[in-house]
Amino acid sequence: MTMIRSSILVACAALALAGCNIGPQVSDPATSGVTDAMLDAPPPEEWLTYGRDYGEQRFSPLDQITAENVSDLGLAWSADLDTARGQEATPLMHDGVLYISTAWSMVKAYDARTGELKWSYDPEVPRETLAVACCDAVNRGVALYGDKVYVATLNGDLVALNQSDGTVAWRTTVVPDTTSYTITGAPRVANGKILIGSGGAEYKARGFIAAYDWQTGEEVWRFHTVPGNPADGFENEAMELAAATWGGNWWELGGGGTVWDAITFDPETNLVLFGTGNAEPWNPRANGRNTVEGQEGAGDNLYTSSIVAVDADSGEYRWHFQETPEDRWDYDSNAQITVASMTIEGAERRVAIHVPKNGYVYVLDVATGEFLSGTPWTPQNWTLGIDPETGRPQINPAARYEQSDALWVSVPGAAGAHSWQPMSYSPQTGLVYIPANNGGFPFVANNDFEASDIGFQTGLNSAATAMPADLAVRQAAKDATTGALVAWNVAEGREAWRANYTGPWNGGTLATAGNLLFQGTADERFIAYAADSGRQLWSFATQSGVIAAPMTYSLDGTQYVAIMVGWGGVWDIAPGALADISGTPRNISRLLVFKLGADGTLAAPPALAQRALDPPPVTGTPAQIAAGALIYGRYCSVCHGDAAISGALNPDLRHSGALNQAASMKAIVLDGAFAHRGMVSFATALDEAGVENVRHYIISRANEDKALEGR
Repeated sequence: MTMIRSSILVACAALALAGCNIGPQVSDPATSGVTDAMLDAPPPEEWLTYGRDYGEQRFSPLDQITAENVSDLGLAWSADLDTARGQEATPLMHDGVLYISTAWSMVKAYDARTGELKWSYDPEVPRETLAVACCDAVNRGVALYGDKVYVATLNGDLVALNQSDGTVAWRTTVVPDTTSYTITGAPRVANGKILIGSGGAEYKARGFIAAYDWQTGEEVWRFHTVPGNPADGFENEAMELAAATWGGNWWELGGGGTVWDAITFDPETNLVLFGTGNAEPWNPRANGRNTVEGQEGAGDNLYTSSIVAVDADSGEYRWHFQETPEDRWDYDSNAQITVASMTIEGAERRVAIHVPKNGYVYVLDVATGEFLSGTPWTPQNWTLGIDPETGRPQINPAARYEQSDALWVSVPGAAGAHSWQPMSYSPQTGLVYIPANNGGFPFVANNDFEASDIGFQTGLNSAATAMPADLAVRQAAKDATTGALVAWNVAEGREAWRANYTGPWNGGTLATAGNLLFQGTADERFIAYAADSGRQLWSFATQSGVIAAPMTYSLDGTQYVAIMVGWGGVWDIAPGALADISGTPRNISRLLVFKLGADGTLAAPPALAQRALDPPPVTGTPAQIAAGALIYGRYCSVCHGDAAISGALNPDLRHSGALNQAASMKAIVLDGAFAHRGMVSFATALDEAGVENVRHYIISRANEDKALEGR
């Protein structure tokens, strides 16, 4: 052994210029607890990973609960959660224990039969992190491997906990910094490596996916999705090739392309497939990232808004497919990637099915990335179609809004025709079940944009697109913004059935062998449908909107269905007057678990608060109010809502007592008086005059809406 190791070292020394590297020491795969074999072929009774299986199909073979008896489903037990933010996690179940993550990246373990809390872990994420987290302090779930449970924290750490008692085995920092990066996604597992990416594509993040040793937390490999500064050299050939598709000094704002959710491991090909986020900034003219001429694909901004495949053991690039070149509409490709075997044009193919934000259903060959089909499944106006051979879109010239400075309303909107809420695939019906958002998003470029040290760096003029105080305009926007559950036949490229909802941002889906399809909704229901026909069979009043996806498991011959409940996420925070489409939003965070014959009930919810607007009179000048609108749109709207109208989670500033006192507003915005609650100081971007302008803008908006209330 010594001679062999010496030979390796000598060879490495001799071949140093060739890049010889024995790499980090990697722990042996787990042989007990949750193993690779179990993740590859999960026991029907358990739910061991985010999408249940490596293919992220979210289909359970359990069939005790069926379309014929689901009407007898009742609440077996519930657990109130100690966070009043959005709940997006999918519970996991192993060996009789149900593991969940909640908002603020906390982890809890329950007896899966009784609901007894076994242990709880709080990573103590600083509440100031909320200021740099796009879209709430959410977490989508944990991973299980060996004897450990893994959670990624909002402030950028990966933590391994002992499954037995929740004590920390190791904790390592994943992100380069905590001012542009956060993590909300669920880790995945591949050959004893824990996989995770990050968010931050609206800030100054450079996207990546990284793999960590399951026993030690040591980084094994990291693959960036956007090239860095060419002056520093490129990590690999893939980055060098990508650099030719970027213009300007793209690296100064990071570039985006973050891997904030979609990660799928395919053991048959030993590939990790992952989706990437939008290019940053959204407005390409803001930093000239599309000012590239020459070869085919110049200005595409690889590898943003793409699916990328890398080797699971080394992280080396294998293939990519870009779904939205030169993305300027926030069309992330971070919806989960589902792998399945199906017949395509008479031949059996192993395919990746992807339904990203941009309104198309894509089918790719898993091994090679070959484009097989791309079908519009919902209205879209950003393309004039896609090439049937290559899948490359023909971008509608009018959709390049920064070239005209005119208002452009994209369809789908920035929330996506389908966002992160997981779809499911049933091999019994051949259908995927997609949580659909129907609506648009207004864009006006800010071509005088200058980067700052805090807040979104999108390069948009959000003041110009703020919802006006006009009831007819608001009602028209609400009428045009709906939601649906769409059952899509992938092989035939057609819709099979749909269930329509009043509003968007409904929860993920679960398909089962009992011919059932489960989904929670924004209007506070948990519903069971017949998977083949879409007939509604059962529902339960959840008392809070549902955005998470359900799962199912079995113990002692009894099948259970579990779901996290708690309204939040982007649709509560950003849409302003559209936030209440599905009803007055409220957050009552719980874990609900159901079984046949149970008759549990929930405590009555508190009455919804009714608050009349009572702002101080307008004293600001038109110039002050207009200047305040620009500042509010850029720095405040992402948390406090479009046009100063918030949802259920963050304070509605139209009701703030600080409107009466300039000193109070200054103490909050500049001095950071509420930093412990997530409202950090904006002193690096604003001065006292700017804060005063924002105060006058909010007072003006509150008075406009008070006048509307009086009509």
